[in-house]
Amino acid sequence: MSASYTANFTNPSAFILLGIPGLEGAHVWISIPFCTMYAIAVLGNSAILFIVKREPSLHGPMYYFLSMLAFIDLALSTCTLPKTLSIFWFNSREIDFNACLTQMYFLRCSSMMESGILVAMAFDRYVAICDPLRHCTILTNSVVAKIGLAVVLRGGVLVLPFPLLARNLPYCRTNIIPHSSCEHMAVVKLACADTRINSYYGLFVASFLPGLDVIFITVSYTQILRAIFSLPTKDARLKTFNTCISHLCAILVFYITIIFSSLTYRFGHNIALWVHVLISNLYSLVPPMLNPIIYGVRTKQLQNSLFQLVTHKGT
Repeated sequence: MSASYTANFTNPSAFILLGIPGLEGAHVWISIPFCTMYAIAVLGNSAILFIVKREPSLHGPMYYFLSMLAFIDLALSTCTLPKTLSIFWFNSREIDFNACLTQMYFLRCSSMMESGILVAMAFDRYVAICDPLRHCTILTNSVVAKIGLAVVLRGGVLVLPFPLLARNLPYCRTNIIPHSSCEHMAVVKLACADTRINSYYGLFVASFLPGLDVIFITVSYTQILRAIFSLPTKDARLKTFNTCISHLCAILVFYITIIFSSLTYRFGHNIALWVHVLISNLYSLVPPMLNPIIYGVRTKQLQNSLFQLVTHKGT
């Protein structure tokens, strides 16, 4: 490593991202699954956005929320993966200080927004199953737009202190970030000042707010299951429950990966650094890749629309 990477300084103009420390020699090989997952995420979520926009029969609350989820997944993966791949392929490790803070903001913001959209989708399923006759009158286009705006504002406002607090810290030790992206705590640990406020606020946003979202989702599905089990026949119960499978899978994929990543980073002190970095990439790669696959496989309307699109272009 060059001396310019390790020299002491004050308030850097740029940081150096190491990629995956300890696995530098395997970066090219690691880039293959990373690039594959990113390509699937981009193609899958772009296809959902295109199909929903093109097909009038999909212009309803469920698919509007799915489109929001697809857009957020594109932002979540794109804010980190292109830079990560440039490190793997071209050894392009330097990132401007402001660009680093911007990446930090959008990484956290996209994660918060995805959690909020999953709550909105749970509410949509609750109304559709527990009060189906009023579904269209409760979740009008105007209400869906307001819910989407509320999710964006919640994520944008609550995450804003992360880069603002990090920007005001003095950095006088090193500008080397042992990570593949500008993850909040990885940057804050480089500061030569008291960072307890950053840590406490990060813990609050990472645990308390998603915890509230999980509670709202749990309450919604408790009511949904009660409504399903009150249906008279087994076929009716299965058919109704099948409308929730895709959303439940998306919930499990998102929260399991982000909780596992957070717990490993905060409490896995005996785990190798390269394991921490790999796991921290999960929540920006796995949900964006799997969500379009889950909804594509489980949702017949999307399958039919995609089939019609492909056959139409083929004729």
